[in-house]
Amino acid sequence: MYTHEDFCAAADARQELHAPLEKKFPPSVQSPPLSGVSEQTAKAIQYVNTYLRQQRAQYFPAALPLGNHHKSAMWPYFSAGLLDRVRVVELEGQRICTPSFYAEARSLGFNNLPEVTHMDSVTFLDVVVFNEVLTERSLFHALVHAVQFYILGVERYTELFVEQFMRTKNHFNVPLEAQAFSLTSQFMRPSEEKFSVEEQVQRWVADGLY
Repeated sequence: MYTHEDFCAAADARQELHAPLEKKFPPSVQSPPLSGVSEQTAKAIQYVNTYLRQQRAQYFPAALPLGNHHKSAMWPYFSAGLLDRVRVVELEGQRICTPSFYAEARSLGFNNLPEVTHMDSVTFLDVVVFNEVLTERSLFHALVHAVQFYILGVERYTELFVEQFMRTKNHFNVPLEAQAFSLTSQFMRPSEEKFSVEEQVQRWVADGLY
Protein backbone atom coordinates (compact mmCIF):
# COMPACT_ATOMS: atom_id res chain seq x y z
CA MET A 1 0.00 0.00 0.00
CA TYR A 2 1.27 3.48 -0.91
CA THR A 3 1.48 5.31 2.41
CA HIS A 4 1.89 8.98 3.26
CA GLU A 5 5.51 8.26 4.23
CA ASP A 6 6.13 6.65 0.83
CA PHE A 7 4.70 9.72 -0.88
CA CYS A 8 6.94 12.05 1.13
CA ALA A 9 10.04 9.97 0.46
CA ALA A 10 9.32 10.03 -3.27
CA ALA A 11 8.74 13.77 -3.17
CA ASP A 12 12.07 14.38 -1.44
CA ALA A 13 13.83 12.66 -4.34
CA ARG A 14 12.49 15.12 -6.91
CA GLN A 15 15.08 17.79 -7.70
CA GLU A 16 14.06 19.61 -10.90
CA LEU A 17 11.86 22.71 -11.07
CA HIS A 18 8.93 22.51 -13.48
CA ALA A 19 8.86 26.24 -14.29
CA PRO A 20 11.62 28.85 -14.38
CA LEU A 21 12.03 31.08 -11.34
CA GLU A 22 14.54 33.65 -12.54
CA LYS A 23 12.10 36.21 -13.92
CA LYS A 24 9.43 35.55 -11.31
CA PHE A 25 11.72 36.07 -8.34
CA PRO A 26 14.38 38.66 -9.10
CA PRO A 27 17.16 39.04 -6.53
CA SER A 28 16.50 41.74 -3.96
CA VAL A 29 18.43 44.99 -4.36
CA GLN A 30 16.84 46.73 -1.38
CA SER A 31 17.88 44.66 1.59
CA PRO A 32 21.55 43.73 2.20
CA PRO A 33 22.45 40.08 2.81
CA LEU A 34 23.21 38.84 6.27
CA SER A 35 26.87 38.82 7.19
CA GLY A 36 28.84 36.95 9.78
CA VAL A 37 26.31 34.12 10.16
CA SER A 38 27.45 30.93 11.83
CA GLU A 39 28.15 27.73 9.95
CA GLN A 40 25.03 26.22 11.52
CA THR A 41 22.88 29.11 10.33
CA ALA A 42 24.35 28.98 6.82
CA LYS A 43 23.59 25.27 6.64
CA ALA A 44 20.02 25.83 7.82
CA ILE A 45 19.52 28.54 5.19
CA GLN A 46 20.67 26.13 2.49
CA TYR A 47 18.31 23.42 3.75
CA VAL A 48 15.28 25.71 3.80
CA ASN A 49 16.07 27.24 0.42
CA THR A 50 16.37 23.81 -1.16
CA TYR A 51 13.18 22.60 0.53
CA LEU A 52 11.15 25.57 -0.75
CA ARG A 53 12.31 25.05 -4.31
CA GLN A 54 11.82 21.29 -4.26
CA GLN A 55 8.30 21.60 -2.87
CA ARG A 56 7.43 24.16 -5.52
CA ALA A 57 8.70 21.72 -8.13
CA GLN A 58 6.60 18.91 -6.67
CA TYR A 59 3.32 20.81 -6.51
CA PHE A 60 3.59 23.12 -9.53
CA PRO A 61 2.28 20.57 -12.10
CA ALA A 62 -0.96 20.11 -10.12
CA ALA A 63 -1.39 23.77 -9.17
CA LEU A 64 -4.22 25.83 -10.61
CA PRO A 65 -4.61 29.58 -11.16
CA LEU A 66 -6.80 31.52 -8.77
CA GLY A 67 -10.42 31.68 -9.87
CA ASN A 68 -12.13 34.99 -10.58
CA HIS A 69 -14.04 34.81 -7.28
CA HIS A 70 -10.85 34.64 -5.23
CA LYS A 71 -9.11 37.25 -7.37
CA SER A 72 -12.01 39.61 -6.81
CA ALA A 73 -11.87 39.08 -3.03
CA MET A 74 -8.10 39.67 -2.89
CA TRP A 75 -7.99 42.76 -5.12
CA PRO A 76 -6.95 45.54 -4.53
CA TYR A 77 -4.95 44.23 -1.55
CA PHE A 78 -2.74 42.45 -4.09
CA SER A 79 -1.79 43.49 -7.60
CA ALA A 80 -3.38 41.84 -10.62
CA GLY A 81 0.06 40.62 -11.68
CA LEU A 82 0.61 38.72 -8.44
CA LEU A 83 -2.90 37.25 -8.47
CA ASP A 84 -2.33 36.03 -12.04
CA ARG A 85 1.06 34.57 -11.13
CA VAL A 86 0.18 32.59 -8.00
CA ARG A 87 -1.02 28.98 -8.28
CA VAL A 88 -2.85 26.97 -5.61
CA VAL A 89 -3.24 23.32 -4.64
CA GLU A 90 -5.90 21.97 -2.26
CA LEU A 91 -4.77 18.61 -0.89
CA GLU A 92 -7.24 15.80 -0.38
CA GLY A 93 -6.42 12.71 1.68
CA GLN A 94 -2.86 13.83 2.43
CA ARG A 95 -0.95 16.72 3.95
CA ILE A 96 2.26 18.58 3.28
CA CYS A 97 5.22 16.40 4.23
CA THR A 98 7.46 17.20 7.18
CA PRO A 99 10.80 18.45 5.78
CA SER A 100 13.43 15.73 5.75
CA PHE A 101 16.01 17.98 7.45
CA TYR A 102 13.83 18.37 10.56
CA ALA A 103 15.32 15.23 12.15
CA GLU A 104 18.81 16.73 12.05
CA ALA A 105 17.52 20.12 13.23
CA ARG A 106 15.81 18.54 16.24
CA SER A 107 18.99 16.64 17.12
CA LEU A 108 20.69 20.04 17.37
CA GLY A 109 18.10 21.25 19.85
CA PHE A 110 15.55 22.98 17.62
CA ASN A 111 12.32 21.51 18.94
CA ASN A 112 9.87 24.28 18.07
CA LEU A 113 10.04 23.96 14.29
CA PRO A 114 7.02 25.02 12.20
CA GLU A 115 4.64 22.04 11.95
CA VAL A 116 3.86 22.24 8.26
CA THR A 117 1.50 19.26 8.38
CA HIS A 118 -0.78 21.18 10.76
CA MET A 119 -0.74 24.57 9.04
CA ASP A 120 -3.67 25.81 6.98
CA SER A 121 -1.30 26.30 4.08
CA VAL A 122 2.33 26.78 3.12
CA THR A 123 3.54 29.19 0.44
CA PHE A 124 6.26 27.71 -1.75
CA LEU A 125 7.37 30.87 -3.57
CA ASP A 126 4.45 31.33 -6.01
CA VAL A 127 2.65 28.04 -5.30
CA VAL A 128 0.36 27.86 -2.25
CA VAL A 129 -0.50 24.40 -0.93
CA PHE A 130 -3.51 24.10 1.38
CA ASN A 131 -3.76 21.34 3.97
CA GLU A 132 -7.24 22.58 4.81
CA VAL A 133 -10.06 23.95 2.68
CA LEU A 134 -9.09 27.24 1.08
CA THR A 135 -10.69 30.21 2.84
CA GLU A 136 -10.33 33.94 2.24
CA ARG A 137 -8.41 34.27 5.50
CA SER A 138 -5.94 31.49 4.72
CA LEU A 139 -5.53 32.66 1.13
CA PHE A 140 -4.80 36.23 2.18
CA HIS A 141 -2.16 35.07 4.69
CA ALA A 142 -0.53 32.86 2.07
CA LEU A 143 -0.48 35.67 -0.50
CA VAL A 144 1.32 37.99 1.93
CA HIS A 145 4.16 35.47 1.93
CA ALA A 146 4.05 35.31 -1.88
CA VAL A 147 4.54 39.09 -1.95
CA GLN A 148 7.43 38.82 0.52
CA PHE A 149 9.10 36.18 -1.65
CA TYR A 150 8.72 38.34 -4.74
CA ILE A 151 9.95 41.60 -3.23
CA LEU A 152 12.77 40.19 -1.11
CA GLY A 153 13.85 37.41 -3.44
CA VAL A 154 13.94 33.74 -2.45
CA GLU A 155 17.45 33.77 -1.02
CA ARG A 156 16.97 36.90 1.07
CA TYR A 157 13.60 35.71 2.39
CA THR A 158 15.18 32.44 3.46
CA GLU A 159 18.12 34.18 5.15
CA LEU A 160 15.83 36.46 7.12
CA PHE A 161 13.44 33.69 8.17
CA VAL A 162 16.16 31.31 9.32
CA GLU A 163 18.25 33.95 11.11
CA GLN A 164 15.23 35.29 13.01
CA PHE A 165 13.91 31.82 13.83
CA MET A 166 17.25 30.73 15.24
CA ARG A 167 17.28 33.89 17.35
CA THR A 168 13.69 33.66 18.68
CA LYS A 169 13.18 29.85 18.57
CA ASN A 170 9.57 30.43 17.49
CA HIS A 171 8.38 30.99 13.93
CA PHE A 172 5.42 33.11 15.12
CA ASN A 173 7.96 35.68 16.33
CA VAL A 174 9.75 35.87 13.01
CA PRO A 175 8.93 39.32 11.51
CA LEU A 176 8.00 37.80 8.14
CA GLU A 177 5.37 35.66 9.85
CA ALA A 178 4.29 38.37 12.29
CA GLN A 179 3.61 40.75 9.40
CA ALA A 180 1.50 38.12 7.60
CA PHE A 181 -0.64 37.58 10.70
CA SER A 182 -0.95 41.31 11.34
CA LEU A 183 -2.06 42.14 7.79
CA THR A 184 -4.46 39.19 7.78
CA SER A 185 -6.08 40.45 10.97
CA GLN A 186 -6.40 43.88 9.38
CA PHE A 187 -7.98 42.30 6.30
CA MET A 188 -10.52 40.42 8.39
CA ARG A 189 -11.68 43.48 10.35
CA PRO A 190 -14.92 45.04 9.01
CA SER A 191 -13.75 48.14 7.17
CA GLU A 192 -14.20 49.83 3.84
CA GLU A 193 -10.56 50.92 3.86
CA LYS A 194 -8.34 48.93 1.52
CA PHE A 195 -4.56 48.73 1.55
CA SER A 196 -1.78 47.45 -0.66
CA VAL A 197 0.18 44.51 0.74
CA GLU A 198 2.99 45.22 -1.70
CA GLU A 199 3.33 48.74 -0.28
CA GLN A 200 3.30 47.40 3.29
CA VAL A 201 6.08 44.92 2.52
CA GLN A 202 8.12 47.55 0.69
CA ARG A 203 7.77 49.83 3.71
CA TRP A 204 9.01 47.13 6.10
CA VAL A 205 11.99 46.54 3.83
CA ALA A 206 12.79 50.27 3.66
CA ASP A 207 12.44 50.64 7.45
CA GLY A 208 14.60 47.57 8.18
CA LEU A 209 11.80 45.84 10.12
CA TYR A 210 12.67 42.36 8.86
